[in-house]
Amino acid sequence: MRVVGLKAVSVRCDRETVVDTLGPPSSTFDLGSACLVVIYGEQLGKRLPLDPKTETIFGRASECQVVLEDETVSRRHARIVSRRGLYFLEDLGSTNGVCVNNFQVSSHRLGDGDQVKVGRTIYKFLHGGNIETDYHEVIYQLMTNDGLTRAYNRRYFDQELERELNRAARYGRPLALVVFDIDHFKQINDSRGHLGGDEVLRQLAAIVMRLVRREDLFARIGGEEFALLIPEGSLSGAGLLAERLRATIEGHPFVTDGQPLRVTCSFGVAYLEPRTTSSSRELYERADSALYAAKGAGRNCVRT
Repeated sequence: MRVVGLKAVSVRCDRETVVDTLGPPSSTFDLGSACLVVIYGEQLGKRLPLDPKTETIFGRASECQVVLEDETVSRRHARIVSRRGLYFLEDLGSTNGVCVNNFQVSSHRLGDGDQVKVGRTIYKFLHGGNIETDYHEVIYQLMTNDGLTRAYNRRYFDQELERELNRAARYGRPLALVVFDIDHFKQINDSRGHLGGDEVLRQLAAIVMRLVRREDLFARIGGEEFALLIPEGSLSGAGLLAERLRATIEGHPFVTDGQPLRVTCSFGVAYLEPRTTSSSRELYERADSALYAAKGAGRNCVRT
């Protein structure tokens, strides 16, 4: 449903209805300071200033202002325009649609911090007087977090693994590491496309984040591979957590493009006993070997 004027725009998104009520012109911001920052995809961290006087078109066509060499993107995919002192994202009849904050939209008024997904690229929309500070905050987040899943990234995981190993050795405390990945992920990409694969990764990360403790470190360390670092965790406790995650993921109703999908994961668990030493590489390789043992046992299981 679309209503012209200062009324509502209602967009159907993944069985939910997102209602965007347009505010009065007095709520406008400085259009000249708006920009997009790439937080996932090629040219990570690149800032794209938005010109309020011209539309910004995204697509594969060479005449687009933002050219994306991505098979999931249409030739003229979407555009951003300014009206009445506000910025709007509009789908241009693309094949795969455009999303804001993980919901597919046809037209959406952009707000500060909104995440815009075009094909496999995710942008963060920024505006206002503190745009320079906000931009640098986004860059800092990119140094530590994965833009798609919002889990920590491999770089940050490696740093924290070293720090926790040193801490465990210094204070004689245990440390557990769980490594897991999605079973037959290539088949998911082949059958549901890369956008479907991205959606599975995002949904899986959201499940894990709900189940782990605040002090545990959850990271995406590869394409479909994740790690969970558990300070002061026991071997049995880490194994139980891994089994809980396995069962929850197996029972979760994953959906991509409106179609249900069964997803399972294989888990490997490694443990560093108190007052013992190990390098980060050794501990990771032990967890990785356990993961391969789980795959050898038929997948969708936990091995230590």
